[in-house]
Amino acid sequence: MLHRPTVAVVDDDESVRESLPDLLREFGYSAQAFSSAEEFLEYDCLEQIGCLILDIAMPGMSGIDLQQHLKLNGQNIPIIFITAQKEEFLSPQVIRDGAVDCLYKPFSDTSLLKALNSVLHKN
Repeated sequence: MLHRPTVAVVDDDESVRESLPDLLREFGYSAQAFSSAEEFLEYDCLEQIGCLILDIAMPGMSGIDLQQHLKLNGQNIPIIFITAQKEEFLSPQVIRDGAVDCLYKPFSDTSLLKALNSVLHKN
């Protein structure tokens, strides 16, 4: 059986944490959901994460803070940011800092799959 990378979803919105992993499984990925950046960092299998779908605005450690933390600790997990904030500076900033994409909520299944494929199917 082909091993598919685990995609982690980090979002404080419960509806996103419930629906997005289901969609990821439909795409053929295993998925793990976390309610905060801090909860994600406590996960003891970070090396199994092939991609991180990360909300920008969360209580406590923000998605951008988590991106910087991972970078500083040499954990190069590809990140797809998701956000409801429409500030024009956000997308270029997080991509310049290494994110794969920044999708604005509500985003289409197709745009998410395209971003995932750009990360997880580089051969």
